[in-house]
Amino acid sequence: MKVVYHPRYAEVYSSDPAAKAGRMESALREVSPLFELVTPGPAAVEDLTLVHSPRHVEDVRRMGLTYDIALLAAGGAIMASEFAAEGQPAFGLIRPPGHHASADHCWGFCFFNNMAISIARLRKQGKIRRAVVLDIDLHFGDGTASIFASTPEVTYFHPEASQRQEFIDSISTFLARTEADIIAVSAGFDRHEDDWGRLLQTEDYQTIGRLVKEYSLRACQGKRYGVLEGGYNHDVLGLNIMALLTGMG
Repeated sequence: MKVVYHPRYAEVYSSDPAAKAGRMESALREVSPLFELVTPGPAAVEDLTLVHSPRHVEDVRRMGLTYDIALLAAGGAIMASEFAAEGQPAFGLIRPPGHHASADHCWGFCFFNNMAISIARLRKQGKIRRAVVLDIDLHFGDGTASIFASTPEVTYFHPEASQRQEFIDSISTFLARTEADIIAVSAGFDRHEDDWGRLLQTEDYQTIGRLVKEYSLRACQGKRYGVLEGGYNHDVLGLNIMALLTGMG
């Protein structure tokens, strides 16, 4: 599995928890010894406007440094999706996150919808027709859901559960009845027992990764990738990402 990472993701571009100093370094310490790191370039404006209005792009552009890093995050998601479309599993170790960014609005530490941009670009290029987005973040990805609300070929799923096994089972049930050409994971880790959600254990992320891998091999020729969304406890973030990648790889 290839891990897409740019050194500028470590820059502190705003005051929100996703941009906090040390967050990316804590993940990189666990991931870099075991996975090949590849460096993306920034997304082009025409990539952004596949899902965002020109007005929204201009609003973010006025944020200066945040815009620069957000372009690289979208570029990282695009690179991960391109690897996946070619049959090479990949993960975008990127920030800012994106699943709360809709066509003309953003909130929740997000600016551009990295996942939606990458999916829309693959579809425009004819590399895929159908996609499934599994969002395991604690929070519902309202931006992703709204962007694809009128696109039946893209299925968005955000599991909700109060018990660990119920959460895992809901993913299994969903994947058993879903068809797609690629599976993409909006990988938030804030549902961990030592993070905001207080539910999942580190081993559960490996199980989720394995379910994604098995689904991709069964349904879409192994095409799978993920991108980082939330996850704010630096002590466990890297371990949880490693668990997911171990399962997905």
